[in-house]
Amino acid sequence: MSSEAAAPEQERAGFQGQIPPVEPLLSEIIATLALAAHAYLTAPEGHEPDHASAEVAIDVATTAFERVKERLRPQERLAITQMLTETRMTFVRKRGT
Repeated sequence: MSSEAAAPEQERAGFQGQIPPVEPLLSEIIATLALAAHAYLTAPEGHEPDHASAEVAIDVATTAFERVKERLRPQERLAITQMLTETRMTFVRKRGT
């Protein structure tokens, strides 16, 4: 595919001539999955927490982080590590009850 033919395809995908780096995208996905895991663990009154969905979200976030962590800045790596650790600890506490 020529670069001229690829340009309209990239514009339709929302890139407007520049493909974003993968690190910020994965950091956002990891954070979204961690927040989703917390939401699954915090069930509204009268409902049970969804431990299975929380576990999947945590596993996928952890796998994505392991894949990209060496490419992140140290501050980002630390922040995500802390977030995932807190999420895992919440999962263990909630699952145990």
